[in-house]
Amino acid sequence: MKLTQMLGIDYPIIQGGMANISSPDLVVAVSEAGGLGVLATGGFSLEEIRENIRTCKAKSSKPFAVNVVLLHPEIDQLAQVIIDEKVDYITCGGGNPLPYFDQWTQAGIRVIPLVGNVKMAKKVEEKGAFACIFEGAEAGGHISSLHTMAELPAIVDAVTIPVISAGGIYTGRQILAAEALGAEGVQIGTKFLLAEECPIHQNYKNYLINSSDSDSLVTGAFYGHPVRVVKNRLTDQLQKLESQGALEEEFNAMVRGSGQRAAQEGETEWGSIFAGEGLAYLNKIQPAKEIIQDLMKDYDQAKLNLSSQC
Repeated sequence: MKLTQMLGIDYPIIQGGMANISSPDLVVAVSEAGGLGVLATGGFSLEEIRENIRTCKAKSSKPFAVNVVLLHPEIDQLAQVIIDEKVDYITCGGGNPLPYFDQWTQAGIRVIPLVGNVKMAKKVEEKGAFACIFEGAEAGGHISSLHTMAELPAIVDAVTIPVISAGGIYTGRQILAAEALGAEGVQIGTKFLLAEECPIHQNYKNYLINSSDSDSLVTGAFYGHPVRVVKNRLTDQLQKLESQGALEEEFNAMVRGSGQRAAQEGETEWGSIFAGEGLAYLNKIQPAKEIIQDLMKDYDQAKLNLSSQC
């Protein structure tokens, strides 16, 4: 996969920039292990973001990226912070990145936006995207309506820039499958929630390990804002509101701050446990380096098994 050469990394693995979660410790651990760590901006103030960028640079000389949440309340100022701090790579999502492309690319920043369909992939390529990430509906958190197996090849065929596959990646076999569909690499979020360096509450990690594969569900689709989470008492109430056609304001009031309650306070019944499909693969906590090593071992074995069958 040529993406590794383009990014200066050893393995075609990008860590998801998870809001409120992807801290310098996790980012540095992933980058030091040969992947591309991605620092979150969602849930952080401008000064926290600036300090986190500087911390990553101080702790490692390896490449890393910053995930720009385009719905950040201070997005214009955040866009400038990215330039001021001389960030090399950014991923971006949660809004329209096109208005910020020129200032970022003119500053020498390589922009890797998340796209949800062919139309958006073509638009970001025209604006000068370095690569793009297609995130299928299997992913955790805010999701699009299209799924990886069906849509990824269409995205690949539509553009000439590298395409990175995200959503539902937990094993080396799935990395190989994404490669077979034309992806140059993968972005992984949920798997890294169980990294020792991930700062989420221990209750959150234990809840993921103890969940079954059928506990993954989507809330908010009724209001046009689907979010994939793990089933708990909060999701039971949210589904009731949707089935009753409750006002969006009532729904939003119930979910407001729920992600932070889960990640930071360890509230697993009334907090939002963001995670993708594939809960069956979450069975132990381990260092980020081991997660990447296991993924690549599985990838190499899957490739060997496939070639022996041909």
